Amino acid sequence: MASKKITKALKKVAGGNAYDWKFVNVGGTTRVSIQSGADIAHLGELDQKMWTVLSCPVKGLEIDERTLQLMDSDADGKIRANEVVETAEWLTSVLNNPDDLLKQEDSLPLSAIKQENEEGAKLFDSAKHILANLGKEGDAISVADTADRLAIFAKTRFNGDGVITEQTCEEETLKNLVAACMKAEGSTEDRSGEQGVNAEQLENFFTHCREYADWKALAADGSPILPYGDRTAEAFATYESVRDKIDDYFLRCRFTAFHEDAAETLDVPAARLEGIAEKNLTACLDEISSYPLARVRKEAVLPLAEGLNPAWEKAVSTLNATVFQTEFPGKDALSEADWQAVRSRFAPYAEWLSNKKGAEVEPLEPEIIQSALEPANQKALLDLMEQDKALEAEALEIQNVDKLLHCYRDFYKLLKNYITFVDFYDRTEDLKAVFQAGTLYIDQRSCDLCLKVSDMPKHMQSAGLSGMFLMYCECRSKVKNETMTIVAAMTDGDVNDLREGKNAVFYDRNGLDWDATIIKIMDNPISVRQAFWSPYRKFGRFVNEQISKFASDKESKVTSDMSSGVSDAGTKLAEQSSNADAAAAAPENKPKSAFDMSKFLGLFAVIGMALGTICGFVLDLCQSFFHLSWLKMIIVIVAIMLVISGPSMLLAWLKLRKRDLAPVLNANGWAINARVLVNIVFGSTLTHIASFPMVADPMAGKKMPWWKKLFWLLFVLAVVFCVLYFTNCLARFGLKCR
Repeated sequence: MASKKITKALKKVAGGNAYDWKFVNVGGTTRVSIQSGADIAHLGELDQKMWTVLSCPVKGLEIDERTLQLMDSDADGKIRANEVVETAEWLTSVLNNPDDLLKQEDSLPLSAIKQENEEGAKLFDSAKHILANLGKEGDAISVADTADRLAIFAKTRFNGDGVITEQTCEEETLKNLVAACMKAEGSTEDRSGEQGVNAEQLENFFTHCREYADWKALAADGSPILPYGDRTAEAFATYESVRDKIDDYFLRCRFTAFHEDAAETLDVPAARLEGIAEKNLTACLDEISSYPLARVRKEAVLPLAEGLNPAWEKAVSTLNATVFQTEFPGKDALSEADWQAVRSRFAPYAEWLSNKKGAEVEPLEPEIIQSALEPANQKALLDLMEQDKALEAEALEIQNVDKLLHCYRDFYKLLKNYITFVDFYDRTEDLKAVFQAGTLYIDQRSCDLCLKVSDMPKHMQSAGLSGMFLMYCECRSKVKNETMTIVAAMTDGDVNDLREGKNAVFYDRNGLDWDATIIKIMDNPISVRQAFWSPYRKFGRFVNEQISKFASDKESKVTSDMSSGVSDAGTKLAEQSSNADAAAAAPENKPKSAFDMSKFLGLFAVIGMALGTICGFVLDLCQSFFHLSWLKMIIVIVAIMLVISGPSMLLAWLKLRKRDLAPVLNANGWAINARVLVNIVFGSTLTHIASFPMVADPMAGKKMPWWKKLFWLLFVLAVVFCVLYFTNCLARFGLKCR
C-alpha cells in the first residue's frame, strides 16, 4: 500500500504521466527503474527532473566511444537527454521486440528488425547488402561486421559518398584525369579507403584547366607578348635579374650630370676598395656585387664588353647576346634610351605573367590539360560522380545499421548509468559504472572508485565539494607509451602512509597495469575508525616533533659549545704557559669561595616540594580511581576516551554520511541531476582492505612464559596495594603526602 502511494505521488510530481513507471531507492535517492523495452520506448514521457543525469561526455568512459559518437547527433561531444530519447524512440521503432535491448548482445538476428515500416525495411536490406559485400551468409549481423567500413566498400565501385577514385573509372584516360586532378587540387578519402576526388575538386580542376589554356593562348606564336619567341621566357628571367642594377647605374649617371662633384662619391670610393684589396676577392663577391654596374660617368652609357662589374659581367653578357644584340646589332655600349626601349619590349610579357590563371594545373603535361578540356571526358567523369551519389541513401543506411548494432549492444548499459546508476550501486554482481576507469592498489588496499581526469586543476575546484578523500595519481604505461591522470577515492580504512609521492599500481578495465604516483591529495575523513585515533595520532606527532626539535636544538648547542671549547683551549693553554712562573711566585691574595649551605638547602627544599606535590596529585588520583568499582572504572575510561575522540568521530560521521560523488562527476563534464551518495556502508564496498590470517612469526623474539606474566602482574598489584595502604595510614593522622 505504501509503495502504491509513493508511486502515485511521484506520478503527480511528474505531471500526471499516463505510463506506469517503476521506482527504486538507489543510493539513498528514489530513481526511475528501467526494466523493460516498454520503459525504453516511453523515455520521452519521463520528466527530466527525475533523470539522474542530464548529459555526459562522449570521451573518457568505459563504453564504446563509437556508440556515443553515433548517438551524438549535434557532434558537440556530449550525450544529452534529448539525444537519449531520440535514440530510444528510433531503436524501439525498428525492432520487433524492444525487450531485446536488455540482452546487450553484439550480434543482431535479421529477424529482429521490424520490416513492417519503411525505416526497418531499409535497415534490413542494408544489413543483407553488408553481409553480401563481406561475402558472408547467415541470418545475423554483428558489430564486428560493420566495424571495418573499408572491407564493406572495398569491392564496390560506387559507395554513395560522392567521391570517385581511379578504381571507379574503367577507361585509362579517365583514370589519368582523376590522378591529375588529385595532383592539382588535392584528394579526398573514399569510403573504400582509397584516395579520390569529390565534385568540388573536379569542377575546380576543369575550371583551372580552361583558364590556363585561355591564358596560354594569348601568347601564341607571333604574339607581341613573346618578343623573342621561344627564348622570351629565358631572356625575361635574365632581364629581371639585372633590371634593378641597370636602372641604378643610369640613375647614378644622371645624378653625376646634375652634380659633377658627386661622381667620386657615387662611384666606388677608394676606402671601400682598400677594405678588400688584401683579401681573396673570390670571397668578396657579395661586397663587389654592391658596387655600381660600371664606372659612373655623366655620358650615361653602359659598356657591354669591357668595364663591367665582375660580379655582374656574366648576367649582362647573357642579356647582351639574347636581347641587346637582337635589338641593337653591333653595339658595344647601351644608352639609357636603348635601355628604355628594351623595357618597353618586355612590358607586354610582364603584364601577361602577372595575369596568369590556372597556375594549379601548370605542372601537368599539356596533353593532360587538353584531355581535361574535351567535353566527352568531362561528361564521363561527372556521370560517374552522379552514379556514386545515387547510392548515398543506401550508404547512409549502412551507417544506420552500424548505429543500430552499437546501440543494440550498448544502449541499455548507458541507460543504467544515465537514469538509475544501477551499475554503480549494485555490488552483488560486481558491476562497474561506465565512469569507473579501473582499480588502484595502494597501502594494502584496492580502490574501485577511480575516474580519468583530463584537467586536474579545473577538476579540483569542483571535486572538493564531494567530502571524499581523493588521491590524484599520474599513471604511466610502458606498453602503450602513454600517460594519464586519474582520481581515486579512498572510502574505507585509515590514512596510514598515504602521502604525495607514494607509488602504486593501477589496473585499467582491460587488465593493463600502469605505474601510478600520487601527485595531490584532497584530505577528508575516510572512516569513523580513522577519526577515533586521529586525536592521538595528532598528539603523538606533536610530541614527536617537539622532542625532535628539543633534541636537535640541544645537539646543535652541544656541538657549538664543543667547537668553541676546543678553539678556546689552545688560547688558554698558551696564556697559562706564558704566565706560569709569575703566577707561581705571586702571593695568593684572592680568597677561596666558601661553600654556601643556605643556597644548597633552599634548592633541595624547592625540588622536594615539587616532587611531593606531583606525587601527592598522582597518589590522590590513583586512590580515588582504585576506590571505584570495576564498572565505574570502565565507565570513567570510556568517558575520557569519548571526550578526546568524540568530537572528531562525530564530525567524521556527519561528513561520511554526506559523501557525494556528483561533484566529482560534474568536474569531469557530467551534468548530474541527483545526489550520488557514498555512505559508510557502501563506501566499504568500494575500497577493499587486505585481511591476513594469524600466523606465527619465526623471526619474532621468544614470548614470556605464562608464570612470569602472572608473577609481574601480582608484583604490580602488590606495589599498588602498598601505596594505597600507606596513603590511608597517613590520612588517619591527618597527613597528606604533599
